[in-house]
Amino acid sequence: MAGRRCARRRRRAAGCCLAVLLLASGCAAPATTGVADRGIRQTLERRAAAVLGHDESGYLSVTDPRATELRGAQRKEFENLAAVPLRSWTYRLGQVRRRGALATAEVELRYRIAGYDSVPVTAARRMELAEHGGRWYLTADSPGRGAGQQLWQQGKVEVVKGRHSLVLGVNRPTALLRQVASVADRAVPEVESVWHGLWAGRAVLLVPSSLNSMAALLGSPPASYRGIAAVTTGEAGGSGTAPADRVIINPAAYAILGDLGKRVVITHETTHVATRAQTSPGTPLWLSEGFADWLGYRDTGTGAPEAAPELQQAVRDGDLPATLPTDEDFGFGGSADTLARAYEGGWLACRLIAEKWGERKLTDFYRAVGTHGRLDGAVEAAVNDVLATTPEDFTAQWRAYLRAQLG
Repeated sequence: MAGRRCARRRRRAAGCCLAVLLLASGCAAPATTGVADRGIRQTLERRAAAVLGHDESGYLSVTDPRATELRGAQRKEFENLAAVPLRSWTYRLGQVRRRGALATAEVELRYRIAGYDSVPVTAARRMELAEHGGRWYLTADSPGRGAGQQLWQQGKVEVVKGRHSLVLGVNRPTALLRQVASVADRAVPEVESVWHGLWAGRAVLLVPSSLNSMAALLGSPPASYRGIAAVTTGEAGGSGTAPADRVIINPAAYAILGDLGKRVVITHETTHVATRAQTSPGTPLWLSEGFADWLGYRDTGTGAPEAAPELQQAVRDGDLPATLPTDEDFGFGGSADTLARAYEGGWLACRLIAEKWGERKLTDFYRAVGTHGRLDGAVEAAVNDVLATTPEDFTAQWRAYLRAQLG
């Protein structure tokens, strides 16, 4: 039971990762001018070129020689990053606050992994700089407001390449990284067999050393992810040019899962990667999480009573849900039973659509809801246009389905 709960107690990570993906001052920060800004840009350009050129001395040359502690940390980060196959690495300068020969800059790091990222990963950074002799030198480099660490800031990155996946790990056994890649290599074709859309058809997974390290990557408290086997960053998109996703594994929770649980979790998260560009503020959590669970369980032969034990207990106790799960039901501030029933209810709603209207109608329904762009009216319109019924009738059919499957 504990393993299965870990397999389901995942969250939509858009809230925790938007800060990682956006500048604190906004992605569309206006272009800045001035001598100081030009000098800072030149410093950042030199640093980016050094990363791509594997030039350690060039990388360190932009760090203030007097910032000995920072230079040591930067040298270590450069070494930790060495195995990551980078295709691009750039910085975008945002707001600069200058105080004489000192400056604080909001910066967006943008990078792509060769062969895996069709669009860049973006991360907000806050950099402090000092001017000496007409040049600007880095004196501090930290995550932007609400943003997280990068994996290579936690230790040396080990890379395992799969057929459809790339696994990056820090201080984890190589055998574990290979096992994760194997599961992901199976998940990607499973998702592609159903979801035909604009996505890379590959998954990048991060395996940090601990729950605390996972939380640091996400810029959130560890308690937010305790018992959660994995999350996907950048889940809510709405644009084919949205930043690339990462599946982040919680090694403690993942380790206690059986083979089925691991398969369901990784397929679930890979589904979020695939559907992200068609997931918008109009997509309710019952649909995004339910669809991901539906794909996760789709070819496993798992029955409703086995995959939805909490909801089955509620149905048998006479507590049949009156409505589809709300987004609030997926909140981690409530009870574990409410959360489990929300995931299970969303999964069974998607399973109902696939069984009665067909799998193609389910994917069409998902896209139609995401295209709407806002929560109000999105599901109602798609129920009418795609399923040719009403929200009230669909809810009634879902409730009848719960009785038939779980009663």
